[in-house]
Amino acid sequence: VQFVESGGGLVPPGGFLTLSCAATGFPYSPFSSYSMSWYRQVPGKERESVAVITGDSDVHGYADSVKGRFTISRDNAKNTVYLQMTGLKPEDTALYYCNAAVPFDSWGQGTQVTVSS
Repeated sequence: VQFVESGGGLVPPGGFLTLSCAATGFPYSPFSSYSMSWYRQVPGKERESVAVITGDSDVHGYADSVKGRFTISRDNAKNTVYLQMTGLKPEDTALYYCNAAVPFDSWGQGTQVTVSS
């Protein structure tokens, strides 16, 4: 399985970004059958899940720290997952990854989000 994340950047507090993740090579079952998550990691801390979406997009879940500010979505025709981020805070600064909700061993390079004035 391969994940390619993009869309990160440097934004001021209160700013917004939309991240994308293109996924390929799912074994046994199509992309649409997997619940997908966005994760983030800062140096010295464990990677944490911030958002999850079911295969049919019916159910979304968010970490308390991002609830009301982040929105996860997906396009199964494009094997792509998105993360719309608004009201960004300095504490959202991290390297963002996508993977299945029960993650595969392989991870992409991630996309860096830096929130700073």
